[in-house]
Formats: sequence, structure tokens, C-alpha cells
Amino acid sequence: MSFNQIILLLLTVVLLSFGQVLFKLAAMEIKNIDISSLLEPKLILALCFYGIATVLWIAALRQTPLHIAYPFLGLAFLIVPVLSWFWLDEQISLNTIVGGVIILIGVWIAVF
Repeated sequence: MSFNQIILLLLTVVLLSFGQVLFKLAAMEIKNIDISSLLEPKLILALCFYGIATVLWIAALRQTPLHIAYPFLGLAFLIVPVLSWFWLDEQISLNTIVGGVIILIGVWIAVF
């Protein structure tokens, strides 16, 4: 696996993870789910992150077999809790840490 492939895959997962935190922040500000809620800036930014991540994912899949690329998405299960801890003051439980380590080991086994 090349350095370029790894960077594309990691960037994809990081952008998706930031997008998830932005979705949560937008959800906390949206009072009613209607057409006007689509104009919430954090929601628009989250969708932009997802759009960019999609383009990067397609670029990664052009040069990486899906069975190798897909396990990288599991890293979001590590990144999202850390980001939510930083920006949302959410607690990270021991179960989340243990599960994250197991996922990290699983990704390593599946990919390398």
C-alpha cells in the first residue's frame, strides 16, 4: 500500500469524523426539522466535509481494492469519540477505549 493511498484513506476518515461532530453541533442548534433548518451553517459545513470526503474516497478507491480500503472507515469509531470529547465535552468510557483499541487492531490486521 502506497503512502498516497494511506493519506487519501486517512483524510477521508478524518473528514467524515469532523462531519459527524458538525452534524451533532447542527442538531443541537436546530429547533425544528424543516426546510429552514437546511440553512444552518454547521449543517452546510458538515455536508461540505462529507462531499469532499466522498471525492477523496472515490480517488482512494481508484487505486486501492475495496477490501483493503473499507476497514479504514472503522477508524471513525476512534476519531469521533475523541473529537466529541474535545468539542462537545462528551465523556469517553472505558468500553469505548477498549472497543477502539480492538477496532484499531482489527484494521491493522485487515489492511497490513
